[in-house]
Amino acid sequence: MILLVGLGNPGKGYSENRHNYGFMAVDDIIHRYSFSAEKIRFQGLVSEGRIGGEKILALKPTTYMNESGRSVGEAARFYKIPPENIIILHDELDLPMGKVRVKKGGGHGGNNGIRSVEAHMGKDFNRVRMGVGHPGDKTKVSGHVLKDFSKAEREIANKIIESVSRHIEMMVAGDSAGFMNKIALETAPPKKTAPASKGNSDGV
Repeated sequence: MILLVGLGNPGKGYSENRHNYGFMAVDDIIHRYSFSAEKIRFQGLVSEGRIGGEKILALKPTTYMNESGRSVGEAARFYKIPPENIIILHDELDLPMGKVRVKKGGGHGGNNGIRSVEAHMGKDFNRVRMGVGHPGDKTKVSGHVLKDFSKAEREIANKIIESVSRHIEMMVAGDSAGFMNKIALETAPPKKTAPASKGNSDGV
């Protein structure tokens, strides 16, 4: 079984925040793959389904971001899911808006949800890091991630969410490089082409 986790904060007041990027992505995956209705379990909202023949437990912790590890740890222990079978989708300050990277292990990058999961599960889980950009000042980080996406950002986020959801089967199968390549190809901004030269009457 794969434990697929989206990080965020519960409640309508947080639902459109940059910090809820992970929740948004998991919601799309649940809908796209026709998972079961969500149930309250493991201090979170849980839904079950299959992706590419693999049994998936989708989890959105309702502990608030800073205590996400309590929920993830409880679900993982119950089903005996090792860290390498855990995929966590979350917002990432160290990546610009529109970028997605995958990594296993490493630091938490200032994300308190990841920090909490590390405290309960160690560092060997898989992370789908979805960029929200950095405000440029440490003191502004909390306000930045707890604000809603701007209209332009939300359009970019929707493209990322759709692409992540469409290709999550590759991530589940362990093909993280292929997963990232697909998303990069689908969400890259269109290349600007130089205007054609009009030339002069001599055709130069």
